[in-house]
Amino acid sequence: MNNFKLNAIAIAIGLAFSTAAMAQIAAQTMSADQHKAAKEGIVAQYKSDKAACAVWSGNALDICKADASGKEKVAKAELAAKYKPSEEATYDVRVAKAEAVYAVAKEKCDDKAGNFKDVCVKEAKAAQVAAKADAKAQMKIVNANDKAAVTTMNANNKAATTTAKAVDKATDTTVKANDKAAETTAKANIKADQAGVDARKDAASDKTDANYAVAKEKCDAFAGEVKSGCIAAAKARFGK
Repeated sequence: MNNFKLNAIAIAIGLAFSTAAMAQIAAQTMSADQHKAAKEGIVAQYKSDKAACAVWSGNALDICKADASGKEKVAKAELAAKYKPSEEATYDVRVAKAEAVYAVAKEKCDDKAGNFKDVCVKEAKAAQVAAKADAKAQMKIVNANDKAAVTTMNANNKAATTTAKAVDKATDTTVKANDKAAETTAKANIKADQAGVDARKDAASDKTDANYAVAKEKCDAFAGEVKSGCIAAAKARFGK
């Protein structure tokens, strides 16, 4: 057996895992004390922003408070993502931003009345649904790709180890090991691609439902046959 090749492969595998671990550690650049201080700073900023809303009244006051609250939630989500980076944390930031925008937009709709207000609320909701659907799809795609990458790495490592052990036996073993690794990689990539397709399909479905709700709400501005025709057109457009 070629001990030099086995040792070289072992070192390579070790370096791969060490590099990944170092990258994860490097990503977390904030200490616990820094995190605590930053969190306290966010709370203080929120209190300041909320206090500044006192110059307003009525719906303008509600909008100001919603804006202050949204900024606080986004800041906290961004801080959490910086302190403990992950795709899930990035997703939480996107969702926090979508909800913050929706909260303000919904409050602004209170300046309207009747069907104009109803449509305004539906449009704000549709924008929120779209943003959250995209965020969820992105998270699923990244997680699927990461899983495929790990599967590929494990398959290649296994093939490399098998090849080293088989050097003194037969070339055929090496070929089979490489073929197996290629097959495993191909399956992992196909699975990741399908996960991406499914995620995008789910996002598109959520967006369609939200946009249909907006179109249907706009039909309430009409009556009788005109309204019926409007709803029929909306159903045809969005496949309902």
